[in-house]
Amino acid sequence: MQFINLAGYKFVKLDGLAELRASLRLQCEHLGLKGTILVSPEGINVFVAGPEREIGEFKALLLADDHFVGLRFKESRSAAQPFKRMLVKIKPEIITLRVPGLDPAANPAPALAPAELKRWLDEGREVVLLDTRNAFEVEAGTFRNALHLDLKAFGEFPQAVDGLDPSLKDKTVVTFCTGGIRCEKAAPVLIGKGFRDVYQLQGGILQYFEDSGAVHFDGRCFVFDERNTLDGELRPEAVKAQ
Repeated sequence: MQFINLAGYKFVKLDGLAELRASLRLQCEHLGLKGTILVSPEGINVFVAGPEREIGEFKALLLADDHFVGLRFKESRSAAQPFKRMLVKIKPEIITLRVPGLDPAANPAPALAPAELKRWLDEGREVVLLDTRNAFEVEAGTFRNALHLDLKAFGEFPQAVDGLDPSLKDKTVVTFCTGGIRCEKAAPVLIGKGFRDVYQLQGGILQYFEDSGAVHFDGRCFVFDERNTLDGELRPEAVKAQ
């Protein structure tokens, strides 16, 4: 049996969180899905897995809600269910950074399509790639020649940025992370600190893999479930040749 691993997020103002949480939990339990969904006043973050038909039904249910129209999903396949249970949690933020006034829904940083980033790298264009993930994720794999901040947790990012070479503020900087959500906040933080030409990689490493494979990327992409890491074809580490 093949499982579809579904990930997606959207920054959008939400209220009625207790009711939304109960509704999502009921829907997921009815469909037999497992994973984690975070809801907060700033939006929704979804990581669930299940059979293809049930995942399709869940996507349709989400997209039928006016709040979530336009929510982009990323999908990959695995032979086993990568999650042990189904959790729906209410959080102050769907990605914790604790920067007052930061509003990715109202003031997003420019997005760069993965195919465009590949074109820039193919051409040897001068660009600074900034990995916004934690140090242990970087160790599993990252873009060639990318900078990182040796983070233990994403919440350290705003302070760690102050240690970057000030000359980078005049260069083109592209932030990236696993699926794009951390960069929705990291890129605006950079802009707020005086970086003049900042982009966020749309869809993160996983979208880049889906569109372009692992060109310009060394290693594998760490993911926060039992698949552990994915290669450039979005195959889990546990996959073995038959």
